[in-house]
Amino acid sequence: MNPYLIIILVLLVADYLLSLVVEWLNLAAATEVLPPEFEGWYQPEEYARSQEYLKVTTRFGLLTGTVSTVLTLGFIVAGGFGWVDQFARGFGLGTVLTGLVFAAVLGLAMTVLGIPGSAWRTFVIEERFGFNKTDLPTFILDLAKGVVIGSILGAMVFGGLVWFFDTAGRWAWYLSWVAITVFQLFVMYLAPVIIMPLFNKFTPLEDGPLKTAILDYATAHQFKLKGVFTMDGSKRSSKANAFFTGFGRFRRIVLFDTLVEKHEVDELVAILAHEMGHFKKQHITKHIILSVLETGMMLFLLSLFIKSQPLAEAFGVEQASVYAGIIFFGFLYSPLSTVLHTATNVLSRKFEYEADAYAAATTGKTEALVDGLKRLTVDNLGNLTPHPLKVFLEYSHPPVSSRIQALREGSD
Repeated sequence: MNPYLIIILVLLVADYLLSLVVEWLNLAAATEVLPPEFEGWYQPEEYARSQEYLKVTTRFGLLTGTVSTVLTLGFIVAGGFGWVDQFARGFGLGTVLTGLVFAAVLGLAMTVLGIPGSAWRTFVIEERFGFNKTDLPTFILDLAKGVVIGSILGAMVFGGLVWFFDTAGRWAWYLSWVAITVFQLFVMYLAPVIIMPLFNKFTPLEDGPLKTAILDYATAHQFKLKGVFTMDGSKRSSKANAFFTGFGRFRRIVLFDTLVEKHEVDELVAILAHEMGHFKKQHITKHIILSVLETGMMLFLLSLFIKSQPLAEAFGVEQASVYAGIIFFGFLYSPLSTVLHTATNVLSRKFEYEADAYAAATTGKTEALVDGLKRLTVDNLGNLTPHPLKVFLEYSHPPVSSRIQALREGSD
């Protein structure tokens, strides 16, 4: 048997088994005893509902993961990639266009197969727990917009990769690295004003005590704020959040309208101070640099395997090609990607602690941030007792209990 095929099958099964173990441990860590820190915040029936939400979403995730793994394994073993390659080559197009057809067929199949799971999660699970606000027309329109935008951006990146690796020789990986970095920064710069408004409405925060408090805080700490906006998150979900986005003159802080409705002014200022802390501590810049470095490493490794005939044969493709090699390399790269993602999460959790500390120090209202974190967790039915392995592998934010403890210790 082809050694690449054995490696890939083992990697897929190992990844699936790891997810089973992690989710089983996470469910086992759930407790019916409400942590003392949240007494008075969770009513017994609401806490029980949060535990049920964890069980339902976890089991559904395991079900969809099982289906995805089985379909992927079956597709590989049955030579499905070979069929798609023959179909794409049948049009007699050049390498780039053939590659785009190849990727488009695979992407379309993944999108179609993912629709039932997405719809069930939205209209059954999220509806059952009172989160869903999405109607069917919005769901369909979001899907269509996502497919169109994803296809355009994906075609630009994938087509560019195929062209560079097909024509640029030994320096293809480096030229691809430069091009992708420029493209990603361009998209990040324009996304807040071009892409995101296609899905949500962003409205400048209206005049009032909240806006005054935010602007006073930003001025006091020399934060050049280009705008504070509310986003109609309630159009799709009752869950609340806030985030920082954009660069330069497009830099903005966004509050979900559900967040504004449920939180006190001091809590909101503390939450925004946390987001500003990420900027002041240069966390966003550091994440971008690490992402760029990882992309460069990935593309260099890709250059070593992209035209491998044995790798192509492992997927049932008779003739190696640049476009197929890009897809197949993703399977080999997955273990390293998991390791790097885990390391990034460790760093991200460190950044969250730093941003919390910054918010507490600059607002002087540690308890306001603590209350804000508690309210967010309760409103979103967050898991209060995640298993440490789950946190280590998957959490980009520390568990809320750990964040509260760090805040309290920092204020002593």
